[in-house]
Amino acid sequence: MSAARHKQAEPILSARGIVNRFGKQRVHDKLDLDIEAGEVLGIAGGSGSGKTVLLKTLIGLHQPDSGKVLIEGKPIDAVGAEEKAALIGVLFQQGALFSSLSVSQNVMLPMREYTDLPAAEQEQIAAVKIELAGLSADSAVKFPAQLSGGMVKRAALARALALDPRMLFLDEPTSDLDPLTASGIDELIMQLNRGLGVTVVIVTHDLTTLMTVCDRVAVLVDGKITVGTIDKLAQSHDPWIHDFLHGPRAQGAMNARKTHHGIR
Repeated sequence: MSAARHKQAEPILSARGIVNRFGKQRVHDKLDLDIEAGEVLGIAGGSGSGKTVLLKTLIGLHQPDSGKVLIEGKPIDAVGAEEKAALIGVLFQQGALFSSLSVSQNVMLPMREYTDLPAAEQEQIAAVKIELAGLSADSAVKFPAQLSGGMVKRAALARALALDPRMLFLDEPTSDLDPLTASGIDELIMQLNRGLGVTVVIVTHDLTTLMTVCDRVAVLVDGKITVGTIDKLAQSHDPWIHDFLHGPRAQGAMNARKTHHGIR
């Protein structure tokens, strides 16, 4: 079970009244969301529901049309770049590794930008993060083009962990991966959450990830947000949520959830 059982009185991150528009379309209509310290929260929704836009809003990369985001009680736009880097690690959908840099050099980038650590110490920390992400030591000298899809995601996760952030934001961490590789990423996320106590927010359409990894799920439908456990959401009368959690693809994910239930 994740560290969400040991909740603090105040959420680590809160969003209030979030509105995001694109042209005349209101993608998010006064959304409220609290993220508890130590939990794993999934963000789900159909195509065009604004999952990634919400993630970017939560981490301060996108300015909403109205509303506010507070991290540890402070407005996200008032948090300096160095402080934000120490609070938040991000894994972007395609990994976003720099192709001209080795895995180790990619992982060291945040340290080079936000710390004064000696190069040798940066290399040592990078090696630890690479191992923590489940990659072999010899992966450090490889370049992104030499990595499989799963290895790219793990290398990007190692970089997200470089500064020991309190929160990890993962955008589609299992997309384009085969089921076995995706399962390994899911297990890694649970290990990081349990072992480090890091709060994790996952944007995903992967039902297995939502059902086996997440303590709660926030579902975006028609500009609104519904948040709850999978069991609670499964009782929803909203047509999209009902179809999403009771359709043919959901059954296999539910079976996987039952398999994991004994260890969570």
